[in-house]
Amino acid sequence: MPDATRRSRFGPGLALLPFGAAAAWLAYSRYGIDHRQRLHPALPGRQECLGSEAGGLAFYGSDAAEGVPLLLIHSVNAAANAYEVRPLYRHYARSRPVYALDLPGFGFSERSDRVYTPELMVAAIHAMVAEIRRRHGGSRVDAVALSLSAEFLARAALERREDYRSLGFISPTGFDRRYARRSPKGSDAARAVVGFPLWSRAVFDLLVSRPSMRFFLEKTWGSPQIDEGLFEYDQASAHQPGAEHAPFSFLAGHLFATETGRVYPRLDLPVWMVHGTRGDFVDYRHAEEFHDAPDWTIDVLETGAFPHFERLPDVTARYDRFLAGLTP
Repeated sequence: MPDATRRSRFGPGLALLPFGAAAAWLAYSRYGIDHRQRLHPALPGRQECLGSEAGGLAFYGSDAAEGVPLLLIHSVNAAANAYEVRPLYRHYARSRPVYALDLPGFGFSERSDRVYTPELMVAAIHAMVAEIRRRHGGSRVDAVALSLSAEFLARAALERREDYRSLGFISPTGFDRRYARRSPKGSDAARAVVGFPLWSRAVFDLLVSRPSMRFFLEKTWGSPQIDEGLFEYDQASAHQPGAEHAPFSFLAGHLFATETGRVYPRLDLPVWMVHGTRGDFVDYRHAEEFHDAPDWTIDVLETGAFPHFERLPDVTARYDRFLAGLTP
């Protein structure tokens, strides 16, 4: 068959294949995927809801033990939730009051269709810390945040220094090449495109498909040996109504509007930081500037970005050593 004839007979069909695949995925997302999967509590203890300027906030609490209250804050990603702090929560619930927050747009917190910003996340942290202090006689709190949420916690502490005894950052963002420059504002156009109602859920379903989620967790761990419990919980959490809204703000850059080079150096309270050496999140070139800072303690472990899942005893031993040097 001549080449021209072959192109005329098969060319248009081949060109339409991507459109057919897209239409098939749209249909599968709409009719074949359960977007109301059963989501059980991520953590033991009480599960409660708090009204705030940031909307409805879900949190977990265990206050059977005495001591300085500890707040744990998960990271921000396509399927983030309080399960990310589960090893730390379970460990410290035996010895002190401990709380864990589902940030706006994640877990059991409000997942409404809005633009999610650092200011919204900081407002949620303020509300949670105020509630903890109310329950514990005005006691200052120790707070630990993962990844991007470390930037939100740092900003919250700058705004309300009196709320905190100490800060803990696990694999914090903002110490890489963007440390010294202003982060660009998020793109409303990009969020509008990915969030267009006709295909927004299908796009998100592709992002949080089992192969895609496993791929990104392996990049976080720097290893195929991820935590399977976290993987399965993330799957359920990502398949809830409204689960796409906060991640779309994240993907559009709205949650990276902080200037870390002007935030971290202004902290004037004790800070503990730990990070790993494996995976895609190991650029801490500007952390060297804090190694000799009197208020900073920095530990490095041979792990991925979630060291508390891989080497919990090592993480808690280092954090406890840091805490032991603080005044009550």
